[in-house]
Amino acid sequence: MKSNRILIVITLFLSISFLSTFRLIAQEHLDVDHQKKMYERNAMGDGTALKVLLFSGTGWFRHPDIPIVNGWIVRLGAEHNMQIDVSETGSDISKEKLGYYDVLLFNNANVLDKVFNEEQRNAIEEWYKDGGAIVGLHALLVHQENWPWIMELGGCDFNSDSEFLKAKVLVDPKAMDHPAVKGMGKEFWYEADWTNHTKSVTGLPGVQVLLRVDEATYEPVREYFQTRGGLGMGKDHPIAWTRVWGGGRFFYTELGHDIRSLNTDFGRQHLIEGIQWAVNKK
Repeated sequence: MKSNRILIVITLFLSISFLSTFRLIAQEHLDVDHQKKMYERNAMGDGTALKVLLFSGTGWFRHPDIPIVNGWIVRLGAEHNMQIDVSETGSDISKEKLGYYDVLLFNNANVLDKVFNEEQRNAIEEWYKDGGAIVGLHALLVHQENWPWIMELGGCDFNSDSEFLKAKVLVDPKAMDHPAVKGMGKEFWYEADWTNHTKSVTGLPGVQVLLRVDEATYEPVREYFQTRGGLGMGKDHPIAWTRVWGGGRFFYTELGHDIRSLNTDFGRQHLIEGIQWAVNKK
């Protein structure tokens, strides 16, 4: 009798264990399936949300505000029906993965030949040539000489920069109605860290300069670069431009060294409308 009770207890224990294990496996299967469906839904979108891959990996100087700016962009995008995924990992870049996105946005991502291998760089180039959209903030055009394509797309590279200073900004007469600068008038004053490029992009095929900074209204080269041969750009100093070139669309702005130059009414308009323009939504 005692042995029968023991046998019954063991049988019940094994049955419960089997059922619990079965339920756990089934739940794990459901969770994995759910996660897969969620990933596919997020990646492909619902046809209305703009899909942005925000990349902030760096191969050289890392701007301290990168994480702050990333968070700010994600929140700003959410207010404008944008799904923004953040990455700093080169393995997240392939032509297939880029195919999920409308925009590749670089936040201060400099010296990218040290971040992306040749296959990843080629994937970006091919995706862009197939109609992709690239948006660059501030240090995207810094020391990209070992990736000639991205430097050619941007039209220039880095020479030096200023301190965070207020300066007079001039709106290009042909760009007065562009959504990224509309409403700012012919000129306005703004504070930012102003980058000096190796050359002006004015007149390059497909380029429309949106904004220039008046170097007569601030010191264009900070002391660190003054002692290292840094140069200003003179009367033609573009700080924001668009480019329709090579199969895709490109928007660049010098704003974004830190959050101060972005988190303003103009900064928010400038970036959101720049992204919208890049995907041909405006």
